[in-house]
Amino acid sequence: MRIGKGEKGFTPHFPKSAGFTLIELAIVLVIIGIILGAVLKGQDLIAGARAKKFATWGQQWEASQWTYFDRKGRFAGDGTNRNGLIGDVAGEQTSGASAVGEILAAGFINTPTELITLGSFTFCMRMGIDPLVAPARNVIAICCPTTAGNCATACTRFASDELLFPESFDTAIDGIADAGLGNVRGATAITTVAAAGHRVVTDVTEVTATAPWATTHTALVYYFDRPR
Repeated sequence: MRIGKGEKGFTPHFPKSAGFTLIELAIVLVIIGIILGAVLKGQDLIAGARAKKFATWGQQWEASQWTYFDRKGRFAGDGTNRNGLIGDVAGEQTSGASAVGEILAAGFINTPTELITLGSFTFCMRMGIDPLVAPARNVIAICCPTTAGNCATACTRFASDELLFPESFDTAIDGIADAGLGNVRGATAITTVAAAGHRVVTDVTEVTATAPWATTHTALVYYFDRPR
């Protein structure tokens, strides 16, 4: 006699539940790890490329100054007293007579811009002098504007995620990222002529002791005209 459902002796049959074996789970975790590693590596490559572009941009401004010197016999921004110093007198601190103003007016091929945007980061370039060293020296100063995208504003300190940019520039010039040594240094403050259309650096408070780049630095300062 056939035994029906619910009757004594009937063994119900349930479908086999679907699931992952340990081997399958291990394979999935390995794949996830590979994907995450590729994403992180890609982010590192993007950050590195941006840092190199930052360093190249700063050096292009130095190259523009030497191109101007080759053509004019003086630095841009040194048209009043022609003493080799950029923007050290009032006549060299106006918009058109400033270093940036004269370089832009010269119309060189591949002249860089005063402002550069790299991802979510924005930096501005200023030129002028550091009168506190003996003898006074010309400088290229790069900093973050207090108002994003506006180089007419003052400088703000580097944020922690922005430090790779001055470190890259420092390494490109001095061979080591040290904010207190060499021709590239960190500055805790820079003074600029606010009335000029292109801000002119007139004073620098630089770091003079061995120190890493930090969020206490307001600007990168590059003493570009002669060894120090």
